[in-house]
Amino acid sequence: MKDLQSSASYASTSINKKKIVVRAPARTCLFGDHQDYLGLPIIACAISRYIILNAIENESAIFQIDLPDIGEKRDIDIYSLDAHIVKGDNFLAALKILRHHGCIPNKGFDVSISGNIPINEGTSSSSAVVIAWVRFLLDAFGCDVDVTSAFVSQIAFEAEVVEHGFLGGRMDQFSIGLGNILFLETGTNFTYEVLQKPLPGLIIGESGIAKKTNETFEELKKGAWDAIDFLKKIHPFFEINAVKPHQVKRYLKDLPDTLQPYFYAAVNNHDLTKCALVELKKNGLDLPKIGTLMTEHHNILKNILRISMPKIDSMIDGALKAGAYGAKIVGSGSGGSIVAIAPEDKIDLVIDGIKRAGGKDAYLVSVDSGVTTLEN
Repeated sequence: MKDLQSSASYASTSINKKKIVVRAPARTCLFGDHQDYLGLPIIACAISRYIILNAIENESAIFQIDLPDIGEKRDIDIYSLDAHIVKGDNFLAALKILRHHGCIPNKGFDVSISGNIPINEGTSSSSAVVIAWVRFLLDAFGCDVDVTSAFVSQIAFEAEVVEHGFLGGRMDQFSIGLGNILFLETGTNFTYEVLQKPLPGLIIGESGIAKKTNETFEELKKGAWDAIDFLKKIHPFFEINAVKPHQVKRYLKDLPDTLQPYFYAAVNNHDLTKCALVELKKNGLDLPKIGTLMTEHHNILKNILRISMPKIDSMIDGALKAGAYGAKIVGSGSGGSIVAIAPEDKIDLVIDGIKRAGGKDAYLVSVDSGVTTLEN
């Protein structure tokens, strides 16, 4: 009888254990690569590749985290959260920041995090993990403020970027947190606009070459800001976001040759992003026009900022020759992925064209609605 009672008690405890499942999408940048650190806008969208976080309450005071995609495991004691945070430890950083908002763990969970977002391909697998982790913590323990998608995105940004003093803007976290197509004003007056509409024929192509985020960002950020600061000394009221493409020549003559490419790229990529926003806000999308703007954007990233590479360019050429409306490299550059837009009747041809040109993989994606709690 005692054994039966013990078994019944165990079964009841197992059934009553809290379980939480969170899904966070990948993201791709449509327009505005290397613009956010200048306070200039970007257009990105969440896409249908996912990180899935499965968490079930355990009998300890420990988060037992399993990351099978990268072959790592770790334990976090909920009573030792004041430990020194190693640079890049986004799990502890998020816990630290959320404590200031009244989100305080009081029980342990077994947590498994995995998915089908390619790693180091410029589709923000790491940010998706952080977003899923933040959403889980808020679902599990609550907080002192209303939990919105924007709040989740901001906490993830602080945990992943601000806490460690890393480079980068809010594009990754807000694209994944808010979902849909996102126009993000990244400057001092930070604002965003969510465009809830599909973008048919969206294709991701993986190069299989790991991007070089920090090295590329540091070089291009320094070059762009050196150009801006140089012009401000000559033109006291100069503002990069107010310069039009037809004014570029006027300013280029004031710059040293070494700084001219950064300025040229900043102004023209800004203009392309604004033109793309006009197109994306129309009721009927002109996909050929959007594709043309995308390819123009890539040509600046390739020929002026020189962040592309032969394999990426071959993949883009393969997509365009197969009938894509347009294509571009995504993210920091020197590897990673491409994004293309294709007519419905040429999607398979474009995917095949990217693979034949050396792409590790290519596939159709759809615009996703953002981080979601699937079970709580």
